Amino acid sequence: MTNPTRAASVAEMETSFQRELATDRWAAAETAYALAVRTRDAGDWDQSREWVAQCLRLLEGFPGDTEEQVATTRVSVGGVLLPNYLHEGVVRDRFGQLA
Repeated sequence: MTNPTRAASVAEMETSFQRELATDRWAAAETAYALAVRTRDAGDWDQSREWVAQCLRLLEGFPGDTEEQVATTRVSVGGVLLPNYLHEGVVRDRFGQLA
């Protein structure tokens, strides 16, 4: 994911997720969201559902009382645009029955 003009593969994004999980759980939540989008758009509903669940689990560990607390730190991950704010409501709204 070093080239910002090229969309990262799912495998590259999963590798980043594993690294972030150990070092930066907020970044991991953002990457899980991006993986949920990428796999949903590819029609892999089961995998997307798993990434949605992973994202929601990670978000449970963060406060969400203010916009500053739920503001994403990146514009995109692996070529997937992130919402400005990432919290349970946004995830459930964007993924509907997959959430």
